[in-house]
Amino acid sequence: MTRAFGLIVVGDEILSGKRADKHMPKVIELLAARGLQLGWAEYVGDVPARITAALGRAFSSGDIVFSTGGIGATPDDHTRQCAAQALRMPLELHPEAELLIRERMQDTAREQGIAYEPDRPDNVHRLNMGVFPKGATIIRNPYNKIPGFSVEHVHFVPGFPVMAWPMIESVLDGRYAHLFTSGRSAEKSVIVFGAMEATLTPLMQAIEATHAGIKVFSLPSVDHPEYGRHIELGVKGDPVRLDAAYAQLIEGLHAYDARLGPELVR
Repeated sequence: MTRAFGLIVVGDEILSGKRADKHMPKVIELLAARGLQLGWAEYVGDVPARITAALGRAFSSGDIVFSTGGIGATPDDHTRQCAAQALRMPLELHPEAELLIRERMQDTAREQGIAYEPDRPDNVHRLNMGVFPKGATIIRNPYNKIPGFSVEHVHFVPGFPVMAWPMIESVLDGRYAHLFTSGRSAEKSVIVFGAMEATLTPLMQAIEATHAGIKVFSLPSVDHPEYGRHIELGVKGDPVRLDAAYAQLIEGLHAYDARLGPELVR
């Protein structure tokens, strides 16, 4: 099975509605720009047992997964600890992360016009942001130097979009460029009126069985502002095989006496 890309969004603020999730649309965009697609996503609140379970599934899936949020050092940040628990690995202060966090603290002291005090309790506490599961590698943060981390193919970034998105891009471009397939995926569909998905299922199955690398999709709508009740039925995948698959789709729809609307190409 081809490895999927997954996304885990951690945070009570998303589930309570205090903040709207912006990560999933952006990750879809970043992947699409590289000819890739998001395979699954999961939202989880700030409950350690649930975060540990979600991360356990991510590690065991073999998928490439991005986890956003919960890697800070406040009492409601649990992701680092949960990652270690899911891996059954100890936590340790990552030496490169420590250097970067200390650099950030020195920068902040300089900006505020005060002396940097490395042993001040709040500065010592900030080093917890660099405590990762043993064996982790860091993800550099171009915004404020406080790093994220990777273990195997699961990558942990902050919840702040201004930090998370460039970090996700750097991981994609630095580790997974060999998977990029830009320009090798296309999509064609048609609006179908007066048909039922169950009736069209044999046609959809026949197309997928005939054309390797092609997926058939069906998007029903009951209240579209322009088309009303309809199905958008289409094929997507390898452009070399797309036209033949689409021709079979249209031929099959005519055989069902389906009433067709506009064609859509993406």
